[in-house]
Amino acid sequence: MLPQVFGLIRDLFEEHEMSRAFGVYGPVMGLAAMLGPIASGGLISADILGAGWRMIFLVRAARADRAGARRAAAAGGRGRVGSAGSAGSAGVAGPAGARGARRGQLDLPGAALAAVAMFGLVFPLAQGHALGWPAWLYGMLAASVLVLACFAAYQVRRWRAGRTPLVEPSIFGHRPYRAGLLFSIVFVGSLGGIVMIFNVFLQNGLGFTPWHSALSTAPWAAGAFVGSAIGGITMTRLGRRVLHAGLVVEAAGLLAVCAVLRAAGAGVGTADLLAPMVVGGIGMGMVFVPLFDIVMAGVRPHEMGSASGVLQTVNSLGMSLGIAGIGAIFFALAGGHGRHVPVYLGAAQWTALATVGLLACSFAVAFGLPRRAREMTAPADHR
Repeated sequence: MLPQVFGLIRDLFEEHEMSRAFGVYGPVMGLAAMLGPIASGGLISADILGAGWRMIFLVRAARADRAGARRAAAAGGRGRVGSAGSAGSAGVAGPAGARGARRGQLDLPGAALAAVAMFGLVFPLAQGHALGWPAWLYGMLAASVLVLACFAAYQVRRWRAGRTPLVEPSIFGHRPYRAGLLFSIVFVGSLGGIVMIFNVFLQNGLGFTPWHSALSTAPWAAGAFVGSAIGGITMTRLGRRVLHAGLVVEAAGLLAVCAVLRAAGAGVGTADLLAPMVVGGIGMGMVFVPLFDIVMAGVRPHEMGSASGVLQTVNSLGMSLGIAGIGAIFFALAGGHGRHVPVYLGAAQWTALATVGLLACSFAVAFGLPRRAREMTAPADHR
């Protein structure tokens, strides 16, 4: 759904209004990140009608139904708002990039290939540990790479034939955009480490209830709310430097979490983690909100829909890779020891350090990103 949101924002606002629009959208995302875990933890702990954790899916279904009704009403009243998924490639026919052709055309075979490839990649990464990594999961990963190659070849062939592709192949010709995709995989992958520390460790290691765990992690989300506002305000002036600053602040927060775990030991509580979580959350927010406008700075207007959709897909893949990779480290250190708190403490500390390592890699990759956010950069400027 996020690519649709970005596409709608691009449709509804003029170029000079984008910075303010995303400046509002970023803090709202931070607020949602803060309230979501708290509400979910409360629902799980309340155990309404014996549903336990299943209640969170009922809430999401109700929200999706209301959101669908609002979108249908908006579509009836605002016919000029097109599909965000096709915004980038709509009106672009073939290598010449002629505008205005086949705006409503759907690339259903391309969508099917992309869905199969992503499922083949994400399912093994998400379920590999739980299933014990049987051989067929490795086969699925290998097959997904082949399907992804077929998808890429099909998109190029469709584009050359003058038909609208699901993804504009030309977006991968921008070196800064390619660097942005790599940055997103590594940075979002680092969030997998945060999931391991703040959810698995607190609940499995320290025995926190879902509600207690949600309240304990709320300071991180609150910091992200503040950091997203800072990032949105400063991104046009600082450009990619705000990403570097945010990465340093987030790494400092995680190192502080590691120090608190080492100092407090088995007696660590919510109050001990408060300050480090706020600091780390601020750093994450400073990166997350400006990231999209900075990565998209070298992308041409007709490529925006495809570029934003691919970026969001890469973010999802990065989260799966992060949870799988860092989760392997965490469970290798903590697995098989029940709720032996000192073992979990050690696993959480090493997980925090591994996450800081990913942030350091993100810091290095960020030098390949455009120097300025999109509002400050001409579409043809790849620096």
